Amino acid sequence: MEKDIANSIRIERAAAAWLARRDAGGWAGHDQAELDRWLAASTAHRVAWLRLQAAWRESGRLKALGAGLPAGQVPATGRWAASPQSGQAAGAGARQSPARSADDAPASVRHPRALDVGALVFAPRRRETKSKLPALAAAVAIVAVSLALGWRIHSPTVQPVAYGTAVGALETAPLADGSEAILSSDSRIVVALSRRERRIELQRGEAFFHAAKDPKRPFVVAAGGHQAVAVGTRFAVRRDADGMRVVVTEGLVRLESAPGADGSRQPTTLLPAGSVAVASAHGVMVQSGTVEQARQALSWRDGFLAFHDTSLAAAAAEFNRYNTRKIVIADPSVGALRIGGSFRWSNAEAFVRLLEQGFPVRAEYGDAAIVLHDR
Repeated sequence: MEKDIANSIRIERAAAAWLARRDAGGWAGHDQAELDRWLAASTAHRVAWLRLQAAWRESGRLKALGAGLPAGQVPATGRWAASPQSGQAAGAGARQSPARSADDAPASVRHPRALDVGALVFAPRRRETKSKLPALAAAVAIVAVSLALGWRIHSPTVQPVAYGTAVGALETAPLADGSEAILSSDSRIVVALSRRERRIELQRGEAFFHAAKDPKRPFVVAAGGHQAVAVGTRFAVRRDADGMRVVVTEGLVRLESAPGADGSRQPTTLLPAGSVAVASAHGVMVQSGTVEQARQALSWRDGFLAFHDTSLAAAAAEFNRYNTRKIVIADPSVGALRIGGSFRWSNAEAFVRLLEQGFPVRAEYGDAAIVLHDR
């Protein structure tokens, strides 16, 4: 908890330093590019920036920075007027060094006019040889205004972030906690990271997760009334019409189910590496195998679909997950055929032509679908 709070404070100060630098004047294209890189580095950076920027606007240009000015007079943008005390300090040859904040703050923050915080005594402070106060004072003032406006600086939950893919596309999504998600074709997840839990809702499709190790914050993937819970491991979750499938390639995953209509719960299932579990309203079925077998079930990450004594109907359904041109089974006898092998999911037509050569199958090729008939 203390580490999370310290990290939040560090990010808030960095965002405040950026805000002070931009408002000081002389903002150039390379400054904006550097800020954009900082914002893109983390969702937490963007949240802090937007919150403090809103506080800046709502506070009427931070009237606190105008301490010592006549009532109702607000410093203009880029002109933080010094108080009478600051004028004396400046006249005495006082010098302020460029402000530096945390590791991810800008290297320096230059102001055309130095900001004296003599009139902004928020808390007792020690005298420093080289002052780092301009940007830090801005951070304190902005935080104070945020609190006055009723905003929570250390919000327990980061704004949820959604990731999605189109049919036939894969995407790797780095998460703010250091984890990673690989989204399969036509998939969508919503990620919400809090101090107590890292929660991912799999709204459709399938995703493979490399969960960063964090014993204090479980990594939870929910889909179809079930959830897979891990601490730091590698596993995949697929959402089906009646539940979910979990494939574990590393570590240990706990599979839980939501209470039924009568309030009863299915027993919790522990899934070690090599496990493939299918959870539905009727229960949980677990297949234990090797890690290599589990990885083959996830060969879609490498562009392949692997089948082992699989019905042609099930194989066609898998191909249809990755292609807009669907494979349609016209005759039940064709769908009952059993096949095996590894095939590129991006080339459904090549798969069908192999079927025509080795099975009693006749294909009718159309622009929107390939229809399979009994020959």
